[in-house]
Amino acid sequence: MSIGTIIFLLIVIGIPLYGVVIYNGMVAARNRFKNAFSQIDVQLQRRYDLIPNLVETAKGYIKHERETLEAVVQARNQAQSTARAAAAHPEDGASIDKLNGAEGLLGATLGRFFALQEAYPDLKANQTMQQLMEELSSTENKVAFARQAYNDMVMDYNTMCEQFPNTLIAGPFNFQEAHLLELEDKEAKKAVKVSFT
Repeated sequence: MSIGTIIFLLIVIGIPLYGVVIYNGMVAARNRFKNAFSQIDVQLQRRYDLIPNLVETAKGYIKHERETLEAVVQARNQAQSTARAAAAHPEDGASIDKLNGAEGLLGATLGRFFALQEAYPDLKANQTMQQLMEELSSTENKVAFARQAYNDMVMDYNTMCEQFPNTLIAGPFNFQEAHLLELEDKEAKKAVKVSFT
């Protein structure tokens, strides 16, 4: 066998083999960010489950603030249904963008609810309300941590897809850009103040 034949065989075998390695790396990166999203989904569901309990506890104390309570429930329901859609397809940028918006709205309505709670000392002193607020605060921290892990995985995946020669595989095999999960509402980005005093 001549050196030219050996080089030709290495090229013919090496390039497709290298393409397979790139493809498998991108599949692994995509699966990592999908898994990271499932961790967010678990924490979001926990938060969505806590919100009705908060509202029910507050109803007895905040009788004249029905609009605020209804807004919280409506924002929670919208965020929950949007999260379900995003969980089904975390690689779909549009569903992640919708979740960003729904979570921003929920954060804003919860902020109004917490501000309203300050005006009702009996509600603040309620033991059940204090426990629910503590659980919600803990869950918010877990959501933030899971969001950070997801965004790190998305960044790794997007970087991998954008690098050359990976772009030669990403385009034809439909590896689309993944979207970060971040709050759009600047007010919602502020930490929720929970006070038990």
